[in-house]
Amino acid sequence: MPQSSVPMGGQSNSAAPSCDCLAHVYGNAADRPERQRRYPTDMTDEEWAEVRPLLPVPAWMHGRGGRPEGYCHRQILDAVRYLVDNGIKWRAMPADFPSWDRVYAFFRRWRDHALIQEFHDRLRAQVRKTLGRDAEPTAGVIDSQSIKADAVVGADSRGFDGGKLVNGRKRHVVVDTLGLLLGVMVTAADTGDRTAAKELLAQVADAHHRLNLIWADGGYTGSLVEHCLATFALVLAIVKRSDDMCGFVVLPKRWIVERLFAHLMRSRRLVRDFERRTTSAEAMVYWSMTLLMTRRLARPHHGRA
Repeated sequence: MPQSSVPMGGQSNSAAPSCDCLAHVYGNAADRPERQRRYPTDMTDEEWAEVRPLLPVPAWMHGRGGRPEGYCHRQILDAVRYLVDNGIKWRAMPADFPSWDRVYAFFRRWRDHALIQEFHDRLRAQVRKTLGRDAEPTAGVIDSQSIKADAVVGADSRGFDGGKLVNGRKRHVVVDTLGLLLGVMVTAADTGDRTAAKELLAQVADAHHRLNLIWADGGYTGSLVEHCLATFALVLAIVKRSDDMCGFVVLPKRWIVERLFAHLMRSRRLVRDFERRTTSAEAMVYWSMTLLMTRRLARPHHGRA
């Protein structure tokens, strides 16, 4: 799949296309009926204006195979957003969206070709620039979240977290200092934080070359600190809870990643792990974060210079 953003001009296959997505302008989406926007997860015109230039270009636009798409990109995006936010089954997709199998085929293609991660990363860079930050972060926070797994999750990718008493999976995440996602990896719940962190931090360090500092809790102590410094040139700073602290205390930097977990739990599809594949579970996390970021970008007077 190409790694470029969406062109803004071109000849339409319809005299008056109702939408400016690529499927309408170049594909066959104009032949399908319009859809009235009615759900809270539907993108507003302001959100769509921010999203459209950041969408990956389909392969058929560059003669790399496949036929022009016949479904509106905006409608497909709204359908996936609806599923993630409301936690429905694929086959329970409302009838005013494209058919569920077409929406799932889109989700699967974006998952398998890492297009959802590409789209997410472009949105994150745009949010950071809007807030006056550099597109690439220099510091982050790592943590994990254990989640109960549905019955469809096989034994090969589920386990029991003895510390949290959770039978299911574990989400390992790295966020920047704004609480925006830098990387996610889903494993069985019995996978140790330090074991997963080695692989996740390798992925994050490879994608974000300016990253040089990561804050973590006491579960990441030990040989991982030396490993990060020697292998990735990352300083792993451990933020420990003092022994004389009583009750709930907000610890420096660690609250940032907890805020991300709180956001994920507002997406009903992520309250429990319903995905057969860990790659699908990771894709759902990226989709949930795109909802958050498109809404931030569409806010009026959102700190723009």
